[in-house]
Amino acid sequence: MDEILQILPKAIHSLLIKTSPTFFRKIEEIRVRVDRPLEIIVEGKPYYPKLHNEQYIVTMEDSVHLINKLSNFSLYAFEEELKRGYITIKGGHRIGLAGKVTIEQGKVKAIKEISSYNIRIAREKVGIAETYIPYLYERRWLNTLIIGAPQTGKTTLLRDIARVISCGHQRYNVPSKKVGIVDERSEIAGSIKGVPQHQLGHRVDILDACPKAEGIMMMIRSMSPDVIIVDEIGRKEDCDAIIEALNAGVQMIMTIHANRLEDIHLRPMLKPIMESHIFDRFVELARSETPGIVKAIRDQNGKHLFPQKKERSR
Repeated sequence: MDEILQILPKAIHSLLIKTSPTFFRKIEEIRVRVDRPLEIIVEGKPYYPKLHNEQYIVTMEDSVHLINKLSNFSLYAFEEELKRGYITIKGGHRIGLAGKVTIEQGKVKAIKEISSYNIRIAREKVGIAETYIPYLYERRWLNTLIIGAPQTGKTTLLRDIARVISCGHQRYNVPSKKVGIVDERSEIAGSIKGVPQHQLGHRVDILDACPKAEGIMMMIRSMSPDVIIVDEIGRKEDCDAIIEALNAGVQMIMTIHANRLEDIHLRPMLKPIMESHIFDRFVELARSETPGIVKAIRDQNGKHLFPQKKERSR
């Protein structure tokens, strides 16, 4: 959280460091909205810090301070980030932006007059994927779709899977493999100037802020990955690129927003890849205070592999 504290306006900084250590460690988001109460998200619930027994109302001065710190007093240098609607800072933390959008030739040119900031705290959970290696690896990494609702830790789990693939795992006799990460939203690696801020091992190549469909093909053509990792698929072009990658012999592990496997079958855009039976494993995440907790792992036919049911004693 040190990187976050360094960019916050003085009043907001003071409010946060006065909270209990337990509360502070559990902060997931800091929502800063001009002329509205400061909002802190902890374990999915909103809290509104008080100053002098009243909710703290964010000022325009707070907003100016934030954007100056984020852009290092040069908005021009962050033109591309403003076009995407977020800025990634040291530590892999991502700050989403909202305000007045300017359009040019039907596309977003920039966000100006920024009035809302969503500071998302990036926390690594190194080791959370290791329990599931026997279900996701069988002499090769299996094509896997990680399914979960928002805030269930899809990216957190995906990030640690990337680390395991890159580093290998001695206990499970898993060799190190080349990993290509197409990090469209800069959340998996949290790269700053192309350098990942999270622990991903030494055999990882990253296309940061690159659209998934284009990035998948770029990886195949230029970096010869053994496994490609992407976050939050959903568009038709994503599905087309995934099928082409698999036909090229590359394994893929990816995430998608959904509550359960059955929900995915209802999405028309995903129909081609679901009917192609390209996924070997489906990982469903649980709603939990701890991100990345697996509720179930199913095989290609929908059979439950994890958790293993205990036989009833006679």
